[in-house]
Amino acid sequence: MRATSFVALLCVSQISAAQQIKLRVADSFPTGHWISVNITKYMMEQVTERTGKKVAFEYYPAEQLGKAKDLLSLTNSGVADIGYVAPGFVGDKMPLSVVGELPLPTSSASACPLTMAYWKIARPGGVLDQKEFAPNGVRMLFNIVLPPYQLVNKTRFSTLKDIAGMKIRTSGAPKEFALRKLGAVPIQMPTPELNEAMSRGTVDGALLPIGSVPSYGLDLIAKYFTFGENFGSFVATYVISERKWKTLPSEVQKVMADMGEELSRRGCEMADRQENDNVKKLQRAGVTLVKLPDSDAPAMREIQRSVGKDWAEGLDRRGKAGTEILNAFN
Repeated sequence: MRATSFVALLCVSQISAAQQIKLRVADSFPTGHWISVNITKYMMEQVTERTGKKVAFEYYPAEQLGKAKDLLSLTNSGVADIGYVAPGFVGDKMPLSVVGELPLPTSSASACPLTMAYWKIARPGGVLDQKEFAPNGVRMLFNIVLPPYQLVNKTRFSTLKDIAGMKIRTSGAPKEFALRKLGAVPIQMPTPELNEAMSRGTVDGALLPIGSVPSYGLDLIAKYFTFGENFGSFVATYVISERKWKTLPSEVQKVMADMGEELSRRGCEMADRQENDNVKKLQRAGVTLVKLPDSDAPAMREIQRSVGKDWAEGLDRRGKAGTEILNAFN
């Protein structure tokens, strides 16, 4: 009797394991990065719990399945089921989707207003989804627009004029436009390559959120940073291929769809905390906070206004809906 019961239980367990859906998640963040720890892993845990363990995940961080710039194609091809897609790294395929990276004039240092504005246009059915995510064969699960980017530098600077001629790492066309208007030399590269590039002198500095400085070990290299400026931002999205989405049971789809706004808001709130905490940590470590003079403000605002206008009009001329997307995002 006991043997029969054991065999029956074993069969049920095998059937249950066979029926469990396994999804591969890939991104480029180091394993200790706050997005990986607090958002990506949280998403996986919650989907597993809310589906009654019908879904399990295999997680491949730190570019284990491929470079950050290749994760859109790897998700489409099925190498990954869910992938981290940064529009700034795939600007040839998603030029409109970098709208969240524009250095628009803003009085808010928070990531949440821009994150939720982006969510509204890029979520399934939104205008940006229709223009770009869906045509690329993917569905956005959630997004984070990081707090406004700051200049993090190895060498001392005190005004915008000091930036002229400096080689500054950036990502995405909008921030590249802004740097060119400042007379700097923009160099495009994914964040995981930045530590080595700054150490070797390939770049003098970088535009990125302060919250990312310790994650990539840049607090050991860079000695100066701005705070409260807006040199643009960065859009991080996690997407699932439409092909894979259609294979999921409706109840699993509902759980994942219902979590999109929750995850986006959790992400931006976490980003704000990280930003504020890391500013204090960097100051305690002896990194110098640079306050740009008030005399730089008019020039900075003019650059911010012109970058958005130039970006939209440039896309309009290519037959893309640049102005439409910019207006929808604002």
